[in-house]
Amino acid sequence: MNKPVKNAIKIGSVVILILIFVFLAINKPWQKGYFCSLSDNYPVKNVIMMVPDGCSNSIQTLARWKKGDALILDSILVGAVKTYMANSVITGSGAAVTAFATGYKTTGGFLSVGPRAEDVLTTFEHPGPEMEYHPLATVLEGAKLQGKSTGLVATSNISHATPAGFACHVDNRNNYNEIMEQMVYENIDVAFGGGKSYLLPKSQGGKRTDGENLLKVLLDRGYQFVETEEEMSKVVSGKVWGLFAEHHMSADIDRPHFSPNQPSLAEMAAKAIELLSQDKDGFFLMVEGSQIDWAGHANDPIYMVTDFLAFDEAVKVAVDFARNDKKTLVLAFPDHNCGALSIGHGNTKKPCSETRVEDLISPLKGMKITAGALEYQQIGTDLSYTNVSKQIKKWWEINITREDYKEIKELMDKGFPLSYSISEVISKNYTVLGWTSHSHTGEDVPLWAYGPNRPVGLYDNTELAEITASALGFNLKEINHELFVDVGEIFSDYCLDKTDTANPVLEINEVNLPINKNLLIAEDKTYELKGIVVYAPKTGKVNIPREAIRIIEELSK
Repeated sequence: MNKPVKNAIKIGSVVILILIFVFLAINKPWQKGYFCSLSDNYPVKNVIMMVPDGCSNSIQTLARWKKGDALILDSILVGAVKTYMANSVITGSGAAVTAFATGYKTTGGFLSVGPRAEDVLTTFEHPGPEMEYHPLATVLEGAKLQGKSTGLVATSNISHATPAGFACHVDNRNNYNEIMEQMVYENIDVAFGGGKSYLLPKSQGGKRTDGENLLKVLLDRGYQFVETEEEMSKVVSGKVWGLFAEHHMSADIDRPHFSPNQPSLAEMAAKAIELLSQDKDGFFLMVEGSQIDWAGHANDPIYMVTDFLAFDEAVKVAVDFARNDKKTLVLAFPDHNCGALSIGHGNTKKPCSETRVEDLISPLKGMKITAGALEYQQIGTDLSYTNVSKQIKKWWEINITREDYKEIKELMDKGFPLSYSISEVISKNYTVLGWTSHSHTGEDVPLWAYGPNRPVGLYDNTELAEITASALGFNLKEINHELFVDVGEIFSDYCLDKTDTANPVLEINEVNLPINKNLLIAEDKTYELKGIVVYAPKTGKVNIPREAIRIIEELSK
């Protein structure tokens, strides 16, 4: 090969390399998820499911503008999720979590039990009368039966709808006492959030009406219990519950002012992953940014965007782990939208085509706390114009007029809380952010994913449960068959003892199985089951794990 040809090849190679580097510098494919599939040849060992409750694409856009840079979520956007429930095109959180935890759609307010038949959508095919109020196995329960560690992280009360739906089976999401009892006896390895008061009986300052001390149960079962970020940081191994508030945790923007000892969502996620990943068999973890939804209900823009950015930080923790681990699938998606935030509304004085970055971001810069904190921590009971305007000026750096105050009062007269009223009026009169509702809305929501065999495209929310179960190596129908057997189909001689109405007990052949627990008591021996005993008051049916049937049959020999 002559010298000119060799030189031409060298020059051509250099040019190609330069063009490649220019392409990479401009397009930054590592930020766009192009390389996420490099681990697709590896089997999935762990699944981290992440839920920014109550939002959609618009908050991702606003958060990016607020941050002034790309989000972690931007790099892993892969599709969308359909969200409707069995009896409405607009889902509630209970029905939503049931869908992506169990693979079944259900009725609003239900948590991981089958839908009632009387009011389903005309387009919805009910699974059958035998499934009404029947407990439905969750991906967390399936992972546990696979020998994997399990965890739940939220900024709400841990027995709130989304975390609870993975570890309980009730037809009323507000039955916090019953829900918390089932969650404790599910033997979750790591639980972080709020809600300590639902562990303790009223006699000890809690909210339990059944007299049970579930904190003692946890300690007796070998759990560590922590209540501050500092205490959590010192846990290096083992099972742990961390409940950092009596009820819900603080909003991310409020935490430095009112709850400095509480950990952030990212810190809780990091600690949960650190602990769960010590299990050689793998783990399932659900992480919820619970309060993004509450910000949508309140139409509170600073609450929503800061809690969403906090969620994005938690996603970074998960994706960083998955990138290094190469056997972890991260799935992230809202359960539904809430408030229907829009960038632009019909009340602005200038045309939407002239909206500047400053128009969008400047009003948010002065907001130091949520509207809820404004109402409860600052304004209090003095609802005079002088006090309300003073506190809004101090904490949100906005000078409201008497006309604004009049609008706030009119909304309160219609039954809206002060915080909702402030947020709605400020959003309308001082920002370019619009809202269509103080409730949920029914559109599709984004799907983000990273890791082996990540899904791409449009999915129904029920399919996310199937994707998770398949990734972790089990079939949800088989888990249902193992965990929930109608006792009436197996035993003819049984009784549900309701002498203590708050603590009913199933009795079979002198064997006792307390409702909502994973215990089988025979004479002086107590067995810990791999699943809980569930009673459905609407049908009168009790479902027990197949394991319990095997023990009872063995004892009767």
